[in-house]
Amino acid sequence: MRRQPPPHADRGGALEWLRGAFVTIHCRGDLRGCLGHIETEAPLADTIAHLAAYVSDSDPRFDPVSALELDAIDLEISVLTPEREIHSIAEIEIGRHGLIVEQGARRGLLLPQVATEYGWDAQAFVSHTCLKAALPADAWRQGARILIFEAQVFGEHR
Repeated sequence: MRRQPPPHADRGGALEWLRGAFVTIHCRGDLRGCLGHIETEAPLADTIAHLAAYVSDSDPRFDPVSALELDAIDLEISVLTPEREIHSIAEIEIGRHGLIVEQGARRGLLLPQVATEYGWDAQAFVSHTCLKAALPADAWRQGARILIFEAQVFGEHR
């Protein structure tokens, strides 16, 4: 795919907020790419425009999106609230909270909608977030920090 510069982002209101965001691509319902920033120094409009321009060919887990796939692509934008640490998985509300697990230099994040999509309970959600951080699934029982956040999700679905 030939990359074009990100489009000019509209400004004003919430688009000026300094918020983390993720842009997710699905193709025929399957994950095709997801990139984001937890923290940013750029306005939300610029963050989303940047991520949308790069997710199609820069997620290392996937080959670049081809022109033949474009008619089957759905986009989803998740705007994040600031994260806060929790001390018990009982504080996690499935469908409302996303998770970040940190230990040492390792950090993994899963958006709130992931647990709902897979039907996970809080323990499974935390375990999968540990694995995403390249930690053992039970790292949350061994001193890893657990942080929660919320996301306002916008998208188009074909």
